[in-house]
Amino acid sequence: MSRSRKDGLGGRAAIAGIGATEFSKNSGRSELKLAVEAVHAALDDAGLSPADVDGLVTFTMDTNPEITLARAAGIGELSFFSRVHYGGGAACATVQQAALAVAAGVADVVVCYRAFNERSGHRFGSGVQHREPSAEGAALGWVLPFGLLTPASWAAMAAQRYLYAHGLTPEAFGPVAVTARRYAARNPAAYFHGKPITLADHAASRWIAEPLRLLDCCQETDGGQAVVVTRAERARDLRRPPALVVAAAQGAGRAQEQMTSFSRDDLTGLPETAVVARQLWRGSGLAPADIDVGILYDHFTPYVLMQLEEFGFCGPGEGSGFVASDALPLNTHGGQLGEAYLHGMNGIAEAVRQIRGTSVNQIPEAARVLVTAGTGVPTSGLILGADG
Repeated sequence: MSRSRKDGLGGRAAIAGIGATEFSKNSGRSELKLAVEAVHAALDDAGLSPADVDGLVTFTMDTNPEITLARAAGIGELSFFSRVHYGGGAACATVQQAALAVAAGVADVVVCYRAFNERSGHRFGSGVQHREPSAEGAALGWVLPFGLLTPASWAAMAAQRYLYAHGLTPEAFGPVAVTARRYAARNPAAYFHGKPITLADHAASRWIAEPLRLLDCCQETDGGQAVVVTRAERARDLRRPPALVVAAAQGAGRAQEQMTSFSRDDLTGLPETAVVARQLWRGSGLAPADIDVGILYDHFTPYVLMQLEEFGFCGPGEGSGFVASDALPLNTHGGQLGEAYLHGMNGIAEAVRQIRGTSVNQIPEAARVLVTAGTGVPTSGLILGADG
């Protein structure tokens, strides 16, 4: 694929394997067991063994430390291990870290993983729990006394301003939910397999935090997902066609907080996503018209519209119409609204399937896929491409 300027990766690393557990509401086993299952599945998909792994990358908000997973999974010595901050915003950054490590020769085979019992165990959607005082948590002191206690309530603030600024109603979020569930309905791995919805269903769902309804909010899921990253040259000799890491980026905006960046001058966009977008377009030499599939982080529907606008697929306030037009195949696995909420790692796996040509909702000749991570927090993104 042609690029006017390569970034430091430029396709030197690739995702060679993907693996997951089933996605459920009650896994019946520990988060460590889920992580091991996902890692073993990803290695088997690549035709590798635990003995081949010398690097691990995961998130914070995770109970599976790298060395603990290494012991449980039968992995030996590690020459690289890393843990990226800010929950779902870290999803694509795990692959970025792994790709940088293998491109620099620090490690040869790095596994990125995520596993939790987010439905049967600690539920992130339940809101703020007691925590020790910290500088990071100080910002919450400005919002908690006023009843903004949950991620949905924090997202609702930005969503309400977005609607007001663009003269829209909450129905503008409906196409995102309907699109996700349409793809999920055809995906046997999705929790909502066989269960599409309509715009009327979306509009009739109950309020969670106005203007967000139930069908604007992602699921709570138990499960695990892992991906294997290695050098592109090695990946070409493995079991599956490689998905090249064409570009990768992280981004935090000015006045950044975790989901509560309400002191910014404008709440209708995502400055952290704009930082990622600029890097990805510059590093890949690509533009929105070059993208065949978008896997956009969809913990709340309004943020999908804002991401499309920040990446330049459409103008401000035009995201809803863009989604409704099906101009870009979007979240073909069903997203976190329809398949599972795995902090975005399952979206990376779907991007790999699209590149391989094995998605249950395969887009013909998909060769370039944009993947994004959690929004409203410091975030990250990837462009994955087909080999050759």
